Amino acid sequence: MNGLPLLSLTTFLPLAGALVVTALRMAGGARLADGASKPIALIVSLACLVVSLIALQQFDPAQSGFQLVEKVAWYEGVSYHLGVDGMAILLVVLTTALTPLCILWSFKSVEERVSDYMIAFLVLETLMIGVFCALDLMLFYVFFEGGLIPMFLIIGVWGGKNRLYAAFKFFLYTLLGSLLLLAAMIYMYVTVGTTDVQALQDYPFDPGVQTWLWLAFFASFAVKLPMWPVHTWLPDAHVEAPTAGSVILAGVLLKMGGYGFLRFSLPMFPDASILFQPLMFILSVTAIIYASLVAFRQTDIKKLIAYSSVAHMGFVTLGIFAFNEAGIQGAIFQMISHGVISGALFFCVGVIYDRMHTREIAFYGGLVHRMPVYAALFMLFSMANVGLPGTSGFVGELMTMVGGFQASSWAAAGAALGVILSAVYMLTLYRRTVFGEMTNEKLFDIRDVTLTEVFILGLLAVFALGLGVFPSVVFDITEGSTRDILQMIGK
Repeated sequence: MNGLPLLSLTTFLPLAGALVVTALRMAGGARLADGASKPIALIVSLACLVVSLIALQQFDPAQSGFQLVEKVAWYEGVSYHLGVDGMAILLVVLTTALTPLCILWSFKSVEERVSDYMIAFLVLETLMIGVFCALDLMLFYVFFEGGLIPMFLIIGVWGGKNRLYAAFKFFLYTLLGSLLLLAAMIYMYVTVGTTDVQALQDYPFDPGVQTWLWLAFFASFAVKLPMWPVHTWLPDAHVEAPTAGSVILAGVLLKMGGYGFLRFSLPMFPDASILFQPLMFILSVTAIIYASLVAFRQTDIKKLIAYSSVAHMGFVTLGIFAFNEAGIQGAIFQMISHGVISGALFFCVGVIYDRMHTREIAFYGGLVHRMPVYAALFMLFSMANVGLPGTSGFVGELMTMVGGFQASSWAAAGAALGVILSAVYMLTLYRRTVFGEMTNEKLFDIRDVTLTEVFILGLLAVFALGLGVFPSVVFDITEGSTRDILQMIGK
């Protein structure tokens, strides 16, 4: 296995699957492609998962720096350069694990233009994996911006009634933020003569220049995360996206913002990162409290969970800019944990939406009487989202608050208030939808979860509980990358 380009295989296997489906469509027409695209997409995504797990097995946590490196020179200072550290390899595995679950879920929920949908999803998987593997800034930008196109199509073609508004809002917000990133990249290339990430991390940018470069990178990563107040595209995108689109949006795409801060902003611009630490604490705590209060007032289940994601990403930025091991380890863990928990919650919404075609909280009530298995699974993920001890949500929030407290006691206190507020809105949601008497006659014949739904939600439940009980599985892998990031901040 040491001679195989594992990262390239992981990255481009989904793209190869998309090309196969495209060829079938051109040769045999839409009907043939629609029928064959589902098993092809599932098989390819599972193969991608297997290769990523082999890459994880080849990864040595005891070593520092990047591993499984592949590099081919392209143009002066620009190269095809892939590699992963502990943080990146776990985000790659998270991506390859969630994608086949999303494709499997879409077997019944997507009925129109199926082959086009599968092509978009497979292309999106390639671009997401590429973001976490790229060690060339220009290559990263291609993957980072390229992901906008398939996600735009997934929302705009297969979304709800206001899908075009949500798709264009998502596209414009993220694109405009990234234009400043592109401008900063061009300046860095002209100054240093390369876009190699490792070379740029070692280059001593002037502190004054760092400030402007940091702000340019911040404009892109803050929107992608998203941070308050540039978060308003996220609730609309989640509400209108199909279930699988919401899962991959919350589970993977949001993590690119946190990953960007850790991979680029902190190591390349350490002076500016320290300068803006108070601002980041203010924005993080504001996001946690504000988004939690707004979530409590929502009448749409999906929109409530979307605002919950904004709040939980506030814990990520709090941990990142604590500049200590507990904070950064907690931030990485929180990204992995939130990917599992938020994905499961959006799947839970999809279960009842596919049956009743509404997400209004007031429509439901008393689901436990007809859907006891669903009620149990929804309870588990609701408690994990709150941060119940024994679940992965508890570990991530605790570690980021410990790290935050070491840097700023008031920021940690604000985050702790957000934990309380999350319990308020999640328990209120659960009580209103699951408990009580079933008074809506339309719910009398609602069916409990199917075997496929139990399989998908059960797997995510195992991860949510497993990471909560054995968090060292993640911490042992990310310890080296955390140490490297802290050393670059301290330079």
